[in-house]
Amino acid sequence: MPILNVKVAAPASQELTHRIAEMLIDLTTRILKKKPAVTAIAIDYVPPEQWIVGGSPLSAQGKSSFYFDIKITDETNTKAEKAQYIREAFEQFERLLGNLHEESYIHVEDVRAAAYGYGGRTQEYRYHHG
Repeated sequence: MPILNVKVAAPASQELTHRIAEMLIDLTTRILKKKPAVTAIAIDYVPPEQWIVGGSPLSAQGKSSFYFDIKITDETNTKAEKAQYIREAFEQFERLLGNLHEESYIHVEDVRAAAYGYGGRTQEYRYHHG
């Protein structure tokens, strides 16, 4: 039941939104073993002239960038799985966006099961009550 909040330095595009969502669903399912049916993704676009790295807008640098965070229940994935997820997500965004700035970030956030949930129930509750 992860939620992903994605920011992309690019013009908004329904096609790009679809491609990003497909890619993230695949990575999240394949590497982190999360169920696609309860994975949510919110994608926001930021104009490259408003995305500043090193004091200069990406538009002036001829670069693209992204940031996303994903919240997962603590202790459900290993360090190796999270490292693979970060590596492959960066590579996939580089393929999608091209000329990716190294200062593009992924934050895998482990959240306590008792403090995280959906549908009005915590993950702790779901763990104990099936």
